Amino acid sequence: MSTNRSLIRRTAAVVAAAAASVVLVACGSGKDDTAGHGGHGAPTPAAPSSASASAAAPKGQQNAADVAFAKGMIPHHRQAVEMADLAASRAGSAEVKQLAEQIKKAQDPEIKTLSGWLASWGEQVPAEGAMDHSGHGAGGTGGMMTAEEMDRLEKASGKDFDTAFMQLMIKHHDGAVAMARTEKADGAFPEAKAMADAIISSQTAEIDRMKGLLG
Repeated sequence: MSTNRSLIRRTAAVVAAAAASVVLVACGSGKDDTAGHGGHGAPTPAAPSSASASAAAPKGQQNAADVAFAKGMIPHHRQAVEMADLAASRAGSAEVKQLAEQIKKAQDPEIKTLSGWLASWGEQVPAEGAMDHSGHGAGGTGGMMTAEEMDRLEKASGKDFDTAFMQLMIKHHDGAVAMARTEKADGAFPEAKAMADAIISSQTAEIDRMKGLLG
């Protein structure tokens, strides 16, 4: 009787092992059919999950031109904001004050956006106060002010400030437009290219407005 019970136990164990083997083969077969997902269980949800992660993060969509655009435009915008800040107490014309405020309102949020992109790409965000002109193209400064020009602007007031501010800002905007055109031509990240397009449009209009005021 004891022998029969042992035989029954061994037979049950063999049957259970065979059933488990069939299940494993079936799972392995399903995994082969969905190569690339690398997950366990039903393969169907893996694709949407991967697609949504890719859509949520910009990393991987950018190229070297996008990174250069962000790294160059951040200090460029910061200097424009610094110049615009001077207008509140130094400008003689209400139109120049209004223009300076408009420049600040447009460029402050763009600095935050550009910084966010660089952080999400694992790139270094330019340090506050850094004015590295080397990021604006070979041998170029992107129209950024020299220390002497900024000093001259800080010391001016009234009509002298208005004239100097607009002349220097036209040069500054020209540099930004050139950088934005390079991004449109060479960049890959759609949002950076859209920002470049907006910069070209808004700053070209501001250049025309300043030229009109100077004229």
